[in-house]
Amino acid sequence: MILVLLLCNQREFEIMSGKVNFILGFHSHIPNGAAEEEFEALYNLNIRPLVSALYQFPRINMVFHYSGVLLHWVERHHPELFVLLEDLLGRRQVEFLGGGFYEPMMPFLPQADKIGQIEMLTTYLRRQFGKRPLGCWIPAQAWEQNLVGPLDACGMGYTFLDESYFQAAGGRLWQENYYEPCITEDQGKIITVFPVFSSLKEKTPTAMLEKFLSSEGMDAFKGPVTVFPDFTASLIEKTEPEYLHFFEELSGVDPQIEFTTPGRIYRNFRGLKKLYFTGSPLSSGKLLWGNNAFPRQFLIDYPEAGLIYAKMIHTRLLINQLRGDKARKLSALEELWKAQDSSLFSQPGIANAPVRKAAYRALLEAENMSRNIGSFSSSLSAFDYDLDGENEYVFKDEKLNCYIKTQGAYVFELDYFPKPWNFLDAFIPETRLRPCVFADYLVPGESLPDIHWQGIRGVRFCGEERFQIHEFDRLRMELCLRLPPKEGFLLGSIEVIKTWHLKQNILILKYELKNNGPDSEHFYLVPRVDLSFSGGNESFVRMLSIRGTTKEKITLTEQKEIFLKELGGIEFRDLKNEVVLSLESSRYFDTRIFSVEKENDDGFPEYLFTCIMPLLQVHLESGKSWESEFSLKISS
Repeated sequence: MILVLLLCNQREFEIMSGKVNFILGFHSHIPNGAAEEEFEALYNLNIRPLVSALYQFPRINMVFHYSGVLLHWVERHHPELFVLLEDLLGRRQVEFLGGGFYEPMMPFLPQADKIGQIEMLTTYLRRQFGKRPLGCWIPAQAWEQNLVGPLDACGMGYTFLDESYFQAAGGRLWQENYYEPCITEDQGKIITVFPVFSSLKEKTPTAMLEKFLSSEGMDAFKGPVTVFPDFTASLIEKTEPEYLHFFEELSGVDPQIEFTTPGRIYRNFRGLKKLYFTGSPLSSGKLLWGNNAFPRQFLIDYPEAGLIYAKMIHTRLLINQLRGDKARKLSALEELWKAQDSSLFSQPGIANAPVRKAAYRALLEAENMSRNIGSFSSSLSAFDYDLDGENEYVFKDEKLNCYIKTQGAYVFELDYFPKPWNFLDAFIPETRLRPCVFADYLVPGESLPDIHWQGIRGVRFCGEERFQIHEFDRLRMELCLRLPPKEGFLLGSIEVIKTWHLKQNILILKYELKNNGPDSEHFYLVPRVDLSFSGGNESFVRMLSIRGTTKEKITLTEQKEIFLKELGGIEFRDLKNEVVLSLESSRYFDTRIFSVEKENDDGFPEYLFTCIMPLLQVHLESGKSWESEFSLKISS
């Protein structure tokens, strides 16, 4: 009988034999882009005390899975741990699990990236410790059947899946509610899969251990393999004396109990049932990804994740076109792989600004590497960038990328390559609002209603309306989008024409408003401009108002908002990236500026983005037109 207990994402296994065999395991990952303090805390509260305690108990064997991100950090900051790990491996007390180096969301990856990430971690483990892993960990328990092929191709013989997969696939029960391990197949390739019993999560490791060591428990679980779930609250963040006490208790159990590793026993299974996994994975009755059990649904529920996924796909296509420089292509691929972290496709991960921004930084680095040095030409192209079934319009210059949707005729991604940064990367919780540049409100009347960064009530929001292609000129790098008059709409007689142009890394937008109705119209044009910096206070960004040749410092109030009158433009100095953004207009305008924050889990304000809402008053007689022009310049 074999029992596996994983201490972080803890799992417990059991199989028939003459003895009771425990397999203790530990899994841990910190995403790329997380703060150094997070790595250091995990190391000091979790990794180091456990490994140090284990070293003193040769009878206790364990299996470890650390992501490549975490291992690389430990190598650079605490190489002394590798000495202990090498000794543990040398006396066959420890076994490492493989997987993707950057803990990727495997189902979202092209086949080559799945294999590349797995081989990258395998190569790292073999180079550091001299041994290849035999099994692997599936990040976020996100499974699709076509993973079998790349796992087999990389020499992975076994993996683990939540019991709900087994339930949906009709797994074989060896006892009520407990499933046997199985084999699974795709395109003629086969691997072994262990079930993880998340339904037992409410039991603590100590209680479970006592149950199994009793004679009653030994009789109750005489099945092939039992895998028990996450006991994080009970076992992680222990001090070294607590781990020593835990291992001392294990060392004193009956001699018939032996501590082993999964690599020693998975090949001995015979007569396992074959299953194909297509069901919905659950964890203790809760869905794993947002509001749906399927990881791809998360891309729809959280558009920010969908945009990162779309950029991953687009960047991969660009890298595929790189010819003749294998070293450069490999470097670009590694940058791409950094952005495939599974934590980005969970609610806590996509809301984590440093991790999200690190993903965009890696993607922009990868795209920059894919460009032909010395021969890059500016371009305007139309293709389905965000994978919504309709074309978007993409300006690409030497330093700037600008992505525009016809739905709303606004910029939804603004990339600056010299300091790889997407100035429209922000997560806005519990709202349909997405960060944008030049999404427009038409506000009727000659007095303004209450204006808030979440929108303006009782007005016409053109950002939700579909514009028509009026002109698309690749040679002149010019895009013209038109919103025709709409009968029955508020200010429906107003025709809106927006002409975009990118020249020498300056984005220029010309507005033309036409009154096609019989009556004069008096209203405000309020474009919305969102910009995401590293932070909202003066340590991160400084703002200056522009009036003619004069610039004056702008200081936000305690309410994180301000109203300014008669401006020619606003300058933003991004201190962290050492970048200057200048928003200027051909007409003087009033504006509201908001530094948007939300309360984090600790109750402190967390910066999201800066919202600028210029106000331009328009008086249009019947049949007349009104024009204005904005420019957005980014330089470093």
